[in-house]
Amino acid sequence: MDRTTLSLARIQLGEAKRRYEAHFISKLTDADGENAETDTWLDFACDCGYLSSEEHKRLAADCREVGAMLGSMLNNSAPFLIKAR
Repeated sequence: MDRTTLSLARIQLGEAKRRYEAHFISKLTDADGENAETDTWLDFACDCGYLSSEEHKRLAADCREVGAMLGSMLNNSAPFLIKAR
């Protein structure tokens, strides 16, 4: 399983945990860590010649965008939580 898949799985698991803020934030934090690790692997892949500079630039920008979204959700999780009935 690749890092992108793991990041997406963490986000999906966090989605399922939206009823409990601490669980939700925990899963978002996991996803953010996986995203940061993905960015590091992209650097290695580029350095080893597996990705072109152009591919690296595009994928690294995607990682930054995902990181910004996760950071925003971590800083303001309330709108994403399921309200108790």
